Amino acid sequence: MILPGLEPAELPADAVEIGRILDAWGVKGWFKIQPYSASPEALFSSKRWFLQPSERAGRASFTGTVRLSIKEAKDHADSVVACAHEIEDRSAAEQLKGARIFVSRSSFPTPEEGEYYWVDLIGLAVVNREGLALGEVKELLATGPQTTLVLSFVDAGKPQERMIPFVDAYVDSVDLPGRLITVDWQLDY
Repeated sequence: MILPGLEPAELPADAVEIGRILDAWGVKGWFKIQPYSASPEALFSSKRWFLQPSERAGRASFTGTVRLSIKEAKDHADSVVACAHEIEDRSAAEQLKGARIFVSRSSFPTPEEGEYYWVDLIGLAVVNREGLALGEVKELLATGPQTTLVLSFVDAGKPQERMIPFVDAYVDSVDLPGRLITVDWQLDY
């Protein structure tokens, strides 16, 4: 089932899930969003969002992937609110509740020098200054004043994790095209 006004779409190959629609907001078709990032610039820069229903059974009011053409998105308190050309009133906005929001990675704003999107760091190999492999970036954690790389590696046949603060004191370089991060870190830290 597709909601009236929404057309089926194919999820872009570089799609990144960046938030979830919480509920309708107001009476003119706006909806409230919970972004997954404290800095939701991708929500503001992309004018095409792709929605998929919530993975929770019974919550979906549509199936498959649909595309929304965003008119406006803006900060509002601790969330983001937006409106789309296809959503004309509150009842239509209510049908989007729980939907997962994806945007094409290519529509993200260009980061400043020395800044990186977490999604770009996932899967990168990490080596120390001596060239010893420390693992692969599995995820990143916001740990208060800094971000921490969580690496996965295998030791004696067992999967292991290693954490390295993602700060200039330990990170020498990030080579996105080469898919490599070089750090000042040892195997026994």
